[in-house]
Amino acid sequence: MGVRDLALEGLGAVFATFLIKQTAGVDDLKDIDVGKAVAITANNTVGPATDGAVLLGKLVDLSLTDADGGKRVATVQIGGIVNLNLATPAPVVGNRVVGGAGGTVKQAPALGASDPAGGNVARGTVIAVNGTTDCTLILN
Repeated sequence: MGVRDLALEGLGAVFATFLIKQTAGVDDLKDIDVGKAVAITANNTVGPATDGAVLLGKLVDLSLTDADGGKRVATVQIGGIVNLNLATPAPVVGNRVVGGAGGTVKQAPALGASDPAGGNVARGTVIAVNGTTDCTLILN
């Protein structure tokens, strides 16, 4: 009997719907961004995770189509287990993450004076790392 693959992604999933950040009247999230990391950008509004941003979760769906800019909403997995693409520095198992460029995640900075007044920017617990391409984490 061979080793079974683990299928943890989506386990304990919690989803929420948000408005989409716009730049010059154009949605910042498109169909091509489904599966990427997102962050809160304003009241009830999300956009692609950027370098050092607090990770909200994984974009799992967008309503309507890219042609319906300004009318779409984003469904984001905000809890449970997700797989997200990596930027450098890549985390190791047990690390927490922050946003990386272009909807990725990276290892969170060390705790300390760099933390904002609202608290530490790190989120999640990394449970697996696939080289330098992606990681699996618990959104906790």
